[in-house]
Amino acid sequence: MRIGKITVGALEEWSLTAGTVTSWHPTPAALAKAARANVSSVPVSYMQSQHLRNYSERAAAGLNFSRQIIASCEVAGQCDIAAMDHAVNAYLRRHDTFRSWFSRTDDGGFVRHALDDPADIEFVPVEQGHLSVDEIRAHVVDIPSPLEWGCFTFGIVQNDDHFTFFAAMDHVHGDATLIGTTMMEANGMYSSMSGTGQALTLPEAGSFDDFCVQERQYTDTLTIDSPGVQNWLDFAENNRDGFPEFPLPLGNPNEAMTSAWSSHVLMSNEQTERFESACAAAGARFVGGLFACLGLVEHEFTGAVTYYGLTPRDSRTAGANYMTQGWFTGLIPITVPVAATSFAEAAAAAQACFDSSLDMARVPYYRVLELAPWLKWPQPNFPVSNFLHGGAAPLNAILAAGEMGLANNIGMYPDNRFSYQLTIYIFRYGEGTVMAIMHPDNPVAAKSVARYMEAMSAVSVRVADSGHWGRVA
Repeated sequence: MRIGKITVGALEEWSLTAGTVTSWHPTPAALAKAARANVSSVPVSYMQSQHLRNYSERAAAGLNFSRQIIASCEVAGQCDIAAMDHAVNAYLRRHDTFRSWFSRTDDGGFVRHALDDPADIEFVPVEQGHLSVDEIRAHVVDIPSPLEWGCFTFGIVQNDDHFTFFAAMDHVHGDATLIGTTMMEANGMYSSMSGTGQALTLPEAGSFDDFCVQERQYTDTLTIDSPGVQNWLDFAENNRDGFPEFPLPLGNPNEAMTSAWSSHVLMSNEQTERFESACAAAGARFVGGLFACLGLVEHEFTGAVTYYGLTPRDSRTAGANYMTQGWFTGLIPITVPVAATSFAEAAAAAQACFDSSLDMARVPYYRVLELAPWLKWPQPNFPVSNFLHGGAAPLNAILAAGEMGLANNIGMYPDNRFSYQLTIYIFRYGEGTVMAIMHPDNPVAAKSVARYMEAMSAVSVRVADSGHWGRVA
């Protein structure tokens, strides 16, 4: 799916040409040093812990688990391997998350091991030979597990007049800002070295380790009576002691091994502008209107009088952390009354809930599970809605990179393994509003997702055209 000059979609949408591949991997010495790394005093973040648990449990059951983020771009000319070698190692040494790896403890938890000296990280270029497009994709997703050090790689595919640069890493080391930090930093480092022979000077990076320490310091102060914990308790209790479910069938998650990607245009640019005006008239912003529409769609499918949703929020707060690699994202709960309400009422309520819930990203649901162990661990296919605006981070930085010509054919892709959560994206950019859903790759899910997106488009367009909504299912 094209969003401006970038592609976001399934791995098969990664436009490639067969070529000569060079990829970067750790030296035996670096691997040995990492293997000897002591347990770190830096705690494993809650988002990292849930990722590691879900991966471990599905692996033990003989199932797979979507865990990679892949970013790519094209650069004109022949790759200067020495310059790229400098860029890759400088990037890895710059961000402290890459010094870590994780192991499971006897009680089922996880601990972090970490290299003390970033200079111990050393990746070297390894020539893979001439590979077909399918072989390139298979090579890129073949990285170590999140329970091994070095579950990240970088590489290039050399063609006659350009090369494709790719970065692939396990989610345990990054969130959606990967494409911004990697494309901007690594590209800048490479351009400087290949163009002038001089290393690019960057301001000191922020620290994901510091974030993990601060998160644990804060969450250790939480009790069952803390307001944020109570909010999660109320949310979970209204969803059978857990997270909400998708309103339509998706097939058996214990048989799912791969994910598919489906998309649908919700509104044209003109409809998007009118939709935003309807939101403003209701005292809401675009995001509040979208949550209201999601709520009505669910009401029409299930009769639910209240919509319960989840959306991620970037927890970066300090200026330096906006270009820090790591998994800073947390989830926030959204509750919207939708039965017997107007669009204006629902949009205003959704906006108020969204605005008042932003700090909930600092209260991990997984910490609440420790305080309230009767609650359920999130089950496969729980829906998470992501709203990405072309005028705001992180999408604006990615779009800007394409517009400024820093690179061509910029893209971001998953690894096509089964995604434990049902990931819903809504993109607003210059050409309108598009919905995309990463879902289990089976006919039942494909039919349900298509029906859901068509319903969402119908209600969104109704609001754009009239300022009101009607039945959509």
